[in-house]
Amino acid sequence: MALTKEQIKEIEQASAKYMYYHRPPLEVRDQLDFGYRIEDQNVYLFEIRPRWDKPEEKTETPVAKTTYIKSKDLWKIYWMRGNLKWYHYEPVPFVKTISDFFDLVAADEDKTGRKSINSAGDSRQSIDNRRNDDYKSHHYQ
Repeated sequence: MALTKEQIKEIEQASAKYMYYHRPPLEVRDQLDFGYRIEDQNVYLFEIRPRWDKPEEKTETPVAKTTYIKSKDLWKIYWMRGNLKWYHYEPVPFVKTISDFFDLVAADEDKTGRKSINSAGDSRQSIDNRRNDDYKSHHYQ
């Protein structure tokens, strides 16, 4: 089952907002970046990094997935464990909107402290200022 054009537009808008606030600064994106992919009724969120043994090649590491359940008009949430299998995200197994999915991923990142401060120790405000400048001159996925 494919998503409707309206749902795809909602996904693009919600993912653009997520990328705007959570994507790493430009100067580190060759070492760490984020992306998303829509496949059938699934949306995958992943990290993009250089391959450890061939740094010129990029690898995608899945982080989270959501699947639209048309019969219930809900998005089911999954996360990938270390064994590379998808598991239901038990704290919040379903959300009503795709925006709720991206908000949940962002909230989980904030709780764990991931990506709140870059490796140079810059504050969130300076990262946001760079993102604001970046946003004006670049388009996000």
